[in-house]
Amino acid sequence: MKKINQTSRANRYWLLGLSLACILLMILSVFSDKVSGPFKVAANVTVIPMQQGINHIGGWLGDVNDSFKTLKEVQSENKKLKERVDELITENNNLQEDKYELERLQALYKLDQNYAEYEKVGAHVIGKDTGNWFSTFTIDKGSKDGIEKDMNVIAGTGLVGIVTETGPTWAKVRSIIDDSSNVSGMVLSTSDRCIVEGDLSLLTDGKIRFEQMENNDNTINVGEQIVTSYISDKYLQGILIGYVSEVNVDSNNLTRSGYITPAVDFKNLQEVLVITTTKSSMTESK
Repeated sequence: MKKINQTSRANRYWLLGLSLACILLMILSVFSDKVSGPFKVAANVTVIPMQQGINHIGGWLGDVNDSFKTLKEVQSENKKLKERVDELITENNNLQEDKYELERLQALYKLDQNYAEYEKVGAHVIGKDTGNWFSTFTIDKGSKDGIEKDMNVIAGTGLVGIVTETGPTWAKVRSIIDDSSNVSGMVLSTSDRCIVEGDLSLLTDGKIRFEQMENNDNTINVGEQIVTSYISDKYLQGILIGYVSEVNVDSNNLTRSGYITPAVDFKNLQEVLVITTTKSSMTESK
């Protein structure tokens, strides 16, 4: 234990001695231009290289500090750029939304012109039943806007459905794809009548079904237009329902049935037109 203490004490003395020598040499280096002889040589050998090393370290620390400042500036600039990118993405999304809305409104305008003989009110879809398809839904116009039960609703390039219920500022619509829907239709080119039946299970394949078309000499081709019939009690005549995609002769050889591709995208409905004339009011006016 005694030996360890003596060694420790000796180390402290050496360290103290070396520190004093360094201080002395640093002082001498200040006067190195005036001092000659062994002191100047000692200063040149020890202190001056030490100063150069310290200067080098100081320069390196300065570079590190500058690099740190540059890094902070880069990080700040990067943050600003990210914020700007987020702003541009938001602006782009808004522009895309405006573009799609404009396209939909242009389609509605074209549809309005196709049925120019009817007065109409535009409305937004504000709710729907569960499921992927707009089989029944709610619009933001009601009795205050002149909407009444049994008014026909159109969108896309043709028939959507019919108003079933109204409130002061809203109305409910049942579309032709709903399982409870039956529409009297006819082939535009031949006037052959049929019943278009709603069937949600067929919408996955993008079609609806028609039945009870007379099996006569009239040829019905794929692509033929099916429109609302003149004998329908609720639907106005001549509104496009869709296009024939398949025709088959039934087992009784008396009737034909098949499938129609709807004129409306029943998976994406945002705006509709409500024809503010009912079939019954037209009949009564005559």
